[in-house]
Formats: sequence, C-alpha cells, structure tokens
Amino acid sequence: MSVGLHHYLLLSALLFVVGTVGVITRRNAIVVLMSIELMLNGVNLSLAAFSRYWGDGSGHALVIFSIAVAAAEAAVGLALLIAVFRNRQSVDLEDLNLLKG
Repeated sequence: MSVGLHHYLLLSALLFVVGTVGVITRRNAIVVLMSIELMLNGVNLSLAAFSRYWGDGSGHALVIFSIAVAAAEAAVGLALLIAVFRNRQSVDLEDLNLLKG
C-alpha cells in the first residue's frame, strides 16, 4: 500500500480541525497560540503534498516562507503574553481586557 495524496490531505485536515477545536474551546492564551501553530502546520502539510503531487518546487518554497512567518508570529505572541502576564498574573483570555476602552 502506497501513501497517496489523499492520505496527506486527510492528515492535514485532521491537524487543522484539532487546531480549530483548540482555538474555539480553550481559554488559555498559550494553548490558543499552540492551536494556531497546529492549524498552520496542517496548511503547510497540504501545501507540501500538493507541491510534490504536481512536481513543482514552488510550493516547498512557500512552505519554508510560511514556517518562517509562523516562527515570528509565535515569538511576538509569546513576548506579548509574557508582558501581559507580568501585569495581570494570568494568561486567561477572559481576563484580558487590556484593549477595551
């Protein structure tokens, strides 16, 4: 049995759905950031799978760029969470009302 495109796409969809459920159901900001990263990894897997299926290398370049952007997003997000935690002593999303007027 060979691993085909549909196997990669099924795994990609599963990763995306698990990430979406994590974003919707969790209240901890760190878990929400990890769920967003899981969603991005699902998208990257599907990009790489389609790139290999079509025999085009541009999809792999897009995946590398997306991974770099995701790493920067995680670094900025964690820096913001550390700053909020120092002020509020909590990273619960319901307690964060800093942007409300």
